[in-house]
Formats: sequence, structure tokens, C-alpha cells
Amino acid sequence: MTRFWPPGESTRRPLVPRLAAPREPVDPARIGRRVVRRRAKGMDASAIAAALEDARFDARHEDLADDLRGPAELAEWERLDRLLAAAAPGTVYDPDTDPVVQAELAADAAAAADREAELREAARVAARADELQALRELHALEQTEPRDGDEAVRDELTRRAGGYVQADVDAWLAHALAAHLGHYRDPAAREAAAGLLPPPVLAHVVLLAELVRLVPGVDMDQLAFAARLATTEPEAVGDLAALLARARSGAS
Repeated sequence: MTRFWPPGESTRRPLVPRLAAPREPVDPARIGRRVVRRRAKGMDASAIAAALEDARFDARHEDLADDLRGPAELAEWERLDRLLAAAAPGTVYDPDTDPVVQAELAADAAAAADREAELREAARVAARADELQALRELHALEQTEPRDGDEAVRDELTRRAGGYVQADVDAWLAHALAAHLGHYRDPAAREAAAGLLPPPVLAHVVLLAELVRLVPGVDMDQLAFAARLATTEPEAVGDLAALLARARSGAS
């Protein structure tokens, strides 16, 4: 079986290391708002008004040109002053009932869940890429049906190869898509693939589909030339497939 990795480069790829959760970047303004809320907890309207005056005094007498935290603290004291001024007499500030704080916490939780989902998906893609690479080395890729998400796995394999096009993986996906194998049995998956796979692979798919209709029962090995054509001239291959489709419909 022909190898499609760049000449002189081993086909074996090391396992991808466990992905670590990215650290949240330091946000001075966010820190400032949190400091204000901790200080303001339990304060009534008069105490917050006094703290606001102190913050305004500091802002007038300190150089805040390169400071993000100071203005954020001042703005937060101003917000809390308005909040308590509109509340019932005797109300004290409580972050647990502050709608702005609760909205921020909900947004933080959603962002954390999104980051966790991204990490899980990256780990899944990496593991599947290892699996497909092992199947390639065993010459068993052609006997494997694609799964949902293998388009991203294709991109991962290409990234690992330094951007080198994985011709055997592309041909495998094109064949599966044209023959409706694996998750491509689902029309929605086939439609989604149009936005996930590059033009040469999609051109290969449409040409394969038309050639199989033109010559029913043809061995896919006999159509290996379609991949070469699609790689070099994807637009021309699309035109050829359209021409074959018109000829087939006219003959029927």
C-alpha cells in the first residue's frame, strides 16, 4: 500500500499528551469589581455612599492612566450606590441577590462548561486520530466506517503532518461519503460534510457518485484516478460530474 506521508518522515505519530485546561487570563477590572463587592457586602445605602466618596477622592488624587482596576472599582461603587438608592430603606448589599453578579456567575459557569466541552472534544479527536493512524499502518483504513466528527479528525491528522494533505484519509472519506457509509447514512451528516470537508474531497465525492451510477458494480479500486483528478483540478472535476449527471438524466 502506498504511503502518503512526506518522504523521509515516519508514519508513526506519538500519542497526543493530555490536554490541560487553559488558565483564565488575569482581568484587573474584574478583580476590582470583586473587591468592591466583598467590601460592600452588608453595607447600607449611607455606607456605600461614603465608600463612593472615598473612591472618587482616590480617583482625583491618583494617577490612573495605566490602571484598569481603579476605574472599575469606582464604576462598581457608583453602580452599587444607584442600586441601594433604589432599594427599600434599610436594605443592605448582598452579592447573592445582586442581579448583575448572578448574571456574571451564570455566564462564568456557561463559559467554563464550554471550555470543558472543548477539552473533551479535543481529547476525543486526538484519540480517534491515533486510532485512524494505527489503522493506516495496519492497512485497514479502507475496512473502517467513518464516525461522526471524523472530518475534524482529518484536520487533526493533517495538522500533525505539518499541513501535508492526507491523500489516503481524503480518499477514504470521499468513498464513504459517496457510498453513504458509516455516519454518512444520515442525510444530515452528508449535508454537514459539505461545510466541513475541503473542495478537492467534495469534488472527489460527486465524481465518484456519478461514476458509480454510470458503471454500477464498479470496483472502487478502479476509480482511484478520481482522487488524483479531484486533488489537482477540483473545479474541473465538479464540472465533469455535472456533465455526467446531465448525460445520465438525458439517457434515462
